[in-house]
This record gives sequence, C-alpha cells and structure tokens, in this order.
Amino acid sequence: MARKVVNRKELRAQSDAAESAAEGAEVAPKKKAKRKSRAKKVTEVRMKLFWGVFNQSMKRIALYEFDQKDEAEKKAQDLSKAGKPPHFVQKVKETIEEVIE
Repeated sequence: MARKVVNRKELRAQSDAAESAAEGAEVAPKKKAKRKSRAKKVTEVRMKLFWGVFNQSMKRIALYEFDQKDEAEKKAQDLSKAGKPPHFVQKVKETIEEVIE
C-alpha cells in the first residue's frame, strides 16, 4: 500500500497563515460569569417515633404512625394467626431531614 507523502513545509505555511489571520482579528474580551452561591442548604435533622410490626427474625413487616398503635397490634395479631411465626410490635425511631429555607 502506498502512503501519502506528507509535506511538512506546506503544513507549516498553512498553520502560520492561520495564526497571522487570527492575530489580525480583534478578539472581544470575554465577560466573567458570576459564580453561583456555594452556600449549603441548612437541614434540620429530627427523630420521629413510629410503631413497627416485626417477625421473629427482626425483619420489619409494616410501619405505622405513633398514634396508630391499635392498627399495628391488629396487624401483628392477624399475621400471627395466619400460621406464620409470631409477630410483635415495637417502637422504631427514624431520622427525618427537613430543608430550612
């Protein structure tokens, strides 16, 4: 296969011509972009109490609001009656993050 012969003198002349054309044209100064604020959003971390329904291996089956203890106990009894291993109700604390503006 024949290769194309590269004439480096011609390439150099082309690049010099392109540089001189670029120097002749005036370049408008670029405007500085305003930097966005890097302030972190303040989050409030709180703990909230729930009722959790668990099986014997401590796997959480259901989660109820704290004022819904009766529903949580009913769910645990229904799951225990179904012939499955016994289920129980236990308090669960979970973190809740709220963004403060």
